[in-house]
Amino acid sequence: MACQPSKPSNTAMNPENSFGYDYDLLKNDPTTVLLKQGNQQVLIVGKYQARVMTSSSQGEEGFSYGWINHELIKSGKLGPHMNAFGGEERFWLGPEGGQFSVYFKQGDPFTFEHWQTPEIIDTETYPLVKSDSQKALFHKDFEIENYSGTKFKVSLDREIKLLSDSEAKTYLQIPLEGISWVGYQTDNVLKNTGQDWSKSTGVLSIWLLGMMKASDQNTILIPYQKGQEAAINAAYFGQIPADRLIKKEGLLYFKADANSRGKLGIPPKALVPLAASYDAANHILTILQFDYYGDQEYVNSMWEIQENPFQGDALNAYNDGKNDTGTQMGKFYELESSSPAIALAHGQSLRHVQRTFHLEGMEEKLDQVCQKLLGIKLVELPWK
Repeated sequence: MACQPSKPSNTAMNPENSFGYDYDLLKNDPTTVLLKQGNQQVLIVGKYQARVMTSSSQGEEGFSYGWINHELIKSGKLGPHMNAFGGEERFWLGPEGGQFSVYFKQGDPFTFEHWQTPEIIDTETYPLVKSDSQKALFHKDFEIENYSGTKFKVSLDREIKLLSDSEAKTYLQIPLEGISWVGYQTDNVLKNTGQDWSKSTGVLSIWLLGMMKASDQNTILIPYQKGQEAAINAAYFGQIPADRLIKKEGLLYFKADANSRGKLGIPPKALVPLAASYDAANHILTILQFDYYGDQEYVNSMWEIQENPFQGDALNAYNDGKNDTGTQMGKFYELESSSPAIALAHGQSLRHVQRTFHLEGMEEKLDQVCQKLLGIKLVELPWK
């Protein structure tokens, strides 16, 4: 079991940001599962599609790393388009837009008014198969139809596992002494239980999205292959302004303050399979790792009929803000990864594994980690 240092004295905290505050909201739900080793805790809710709602490196009094929509959950009401319950890692399906989209009905325009998250990844419960203090396994069978009328019959196995000290050091290749941290892995297997898939009529991909708390001092950090700046898509919801997105020496700096809606996409040829964010106000470094097997095809999620439906992104980042209707989902940003687009035959499976780490502590310690993993010093960040 990892030795967790005491709470850093320079971390800003109010009770509503604590893990205990979020746990109190969700602990009485019969589908809630708590993974725990010492002060490292991960909170999962089966009712919300077995999503990781939040985590902590310092027990119930520690900072709660995921963004959770308390108001929506307390209301018990469901709304149109998407129920933004929050959660720092949820299971979704791609593609979002285009002729093979599962978020738009056939013939509808690709506008926010017609965008609808399918119930299977929005409101349906994923049953728990088994769990212990370290991991939990969920299973769900379902059917879904895309914009072109292709019907998919699939099953999902989703396992969430707390990572041990030795596993974290193996995956991160950094010393963790003097840092409070928590890490978990989700292992997602999507099996085709129906007809063979074909890329001519569309396929599904695994899409994992994490909602984290935004702040004026939060920066998303995404390394990319130098020389591939032109391949990066910064125009999903209109071009991201230059004062909010900086491209410099193989690293993207994207402001994560939830004050301007924008989305980044990193295709395979520009990808380094790593993403991060740094919250300078609370001294929290978040690291995202995910499966990537080379130059494969990925679904295209642009909201349009596409010439190239399999030239999409392996990695995305999103900053929330007001949408087309003038409303906003919440004060969060997202780090997202996807599986490749594979035409599964009946009985074949697609697997995608993602790991999330939160490291919290004194800035000089986190600076050493940032230099090793990303090649930059925290003092170089534009929004601190």
